[in-house]
Amino acid sequence: MFLRNTGRASSVSNYEGQAASTGEARVNVLRLSGPCERWDERDTDFIREILDLVGDKWSMLVIGVLAGGDARYSDLDTAIPAISRRMLTLTLKRLQRSGLVDRTAYAEVPPRVEYSLTGLGASLLSAIGHLAAWSAEQHTEIRRHQDAYDMSATRSAYLA
Repeated sequence: MFLRNTGRASSVSNYEGQAASTGEARVNVLRLSGPCERWDERDTDFIREILDLVGDKWSMLVIGVLAGGDARYSDLDTAIPAISRRMLTLTLKRLQRSGLVDRTAYAEVPPRVEYSLTGLGASLLSAIGHLAAWSAEQHTEIRRHQDAYDMSATRSAYLA
């Protein structure tokens, strides 16, 4: 998000006043600037929450795997390198809670559970695909900047 701390508390909005009077925990004291000005203050927290969810590396990978069709937990565990079982479980629950992934349990012996993208989850595929394509296209340039930064930081640490 494009939030800018102005160095001083902004005047309390009507929403913030209501939040304070009802005991809500979070009161936003940052002014919105740039493209975020068009959203209501209540929406920006929700937008940040959703971007945190769908922008998380594990969520993107789970959604990417499920783009190929339904998958069992063990299939997801195998297809996503380096994810712990705990993180996979938490990610699936977060995606399911937000309506992006469905969990279907089959009453069989042994029990079988499959995960699939909902329509809402599938609607993210183009955005994730564009982001992945951009990352691949810019890989060399980004790596060059990272290496230059790391070399500069190493030199600075050595001289200090």
